Amino acid sequence: MADQRIEPILAESARPTAVAIPAPVAVSVPGFRRPRRLGQLLERQDILAVVLLAPTLTILTLFIAYPFVLGIWLAVSDKVVGRPGAFVGLENFRVNLNDSIFLRAFQNTFVYTFIATALKLALGMLAALLLNHHFRFKRIVRASMLLPWIVPTVLSTLAWQWMFDATFSVFNWMLMNAGLISKRILWLGDGTLAMGCLIAVNVWRGMPFFAITLLAGLQTVNPDLHEAAEIDGANAWQRYWRVTLPLIKPIMLVVVLFSMIATFADFQLIYVLTRGGPYSSTHVFGTYAYEIAMRAAKLGQGASISLSLFPFLLAVIVFQLWYIRRSD
Repeated sequence: MADQRIEPILAESARPTAVAIPAPVAVSVPGFRRPRRLGQLLERQDILAVVLLAPTLTILTLFIAYPFVLGIWLAVSDKVVGRPGAFVGLENFRVNLNDSIFLRAFQNTFVYTFIATALKLALGMLAALLLNHHFRFKRIVRASMLLPWIVPTVLSTLAWQWMFDATFSVFNWMLMNAGLISKRILWLGDGTLAMGCLIAVNVWRGMPFFAITLLAGLQTVNPDLHEAAEIDGANAWQRYWRVTLPLIKPIMLVVVLFSMIATFADFQLIYVLTRGGPYSSTHVFGTYAYEIAMRAAKLGQGASISLSLFPFLLAVIVFQLWYIRRSD
C-alpha cells in the first residue's frame, strides 16, 4: 500500500520540469536622426555651391582682397607710421613721377625682368633639350638641376654675395690667376655691374624651373612626328622649329607668364645682394617701396610705389593670356 502511494509522487518528480522562457521584450533604441532640413538644403545645387566655395572665398578675401583694397587706400592717402592718414588723391603718384630714384627703379624693373626672363627661357630650353636625350646618370642630373630652385633664396643669395665680395671674390681670384685681370673688380660697387650680377643670380635660380617644365612638355611630343619629318628630309633645326616648338608653345607661354610675374615682384634676391645700391642704382619697385614705406615710415608713398607695378603687370598678364587663347 505504501508503494502505491509513493509511485505517483516519484512519477511526478521524474517528469522534466518545464523551464519558463521569458518573452522577448521589445526595446526601443533611439535611431540616428538625419537632419532632414540640412540634407534637403544641401541637395540644392546653389546652396551646396555656396557652402563649398565659402572657405576659399574667405581666404581670398582675408589674404588677397583686403590687403589689395588697403593698399589702394594707403596709396591715395598721406598715411605715415603713428598718424592716421588723410585722402590726398593722386598726390603720391605725382611725387613719384618727379622722383629720380623712382624713375630709375621703373627702368630697372623692366630691364631686370625682360633680360632675366629671356635668358632663363633660352638656357632652360637648351637644358631641357639636352636632358630629353638618354645618357648615363640621367636621373641624377635631372634631380641636381632642381638644387638652385630648392635652396632658400636668402641662403643662396648670401653665398653669391660672398662670391661677388670685393676682397674675397672667387671670381676675382680665378680671373687674376688666369692672367685676365690685374686688379680686383668691384662686382657690386658699380651700378651696371651690380645689375648684371642680379640678373645672373636670378637666371641661375630660375633656369631649373624652365628646364624641368619644358622637359615635361618635350616628353609629350610624339616621336612618330619626328620620324615622319625626318623621312620627309627635315634636318634637326627644322624638326625643332616646325614640330617641337609649336607643340610645346602653350607650356612655354605659361612658364614665361609665371616667371615674369615672379621676376616683376622680386624682392628677396635684390635686397639681400645689393639693397638697391650702390647709390640706389639697382632699386626695383619692390625694394624701393620697402625703403620708403618701412625705413622712411611713409606708408602712403610706399604703397603708391608698389601699386605703380600693377597696371604693367596686368597688361602683361592680359596680353599673354590673350595670346595663349589665340594660339589654341
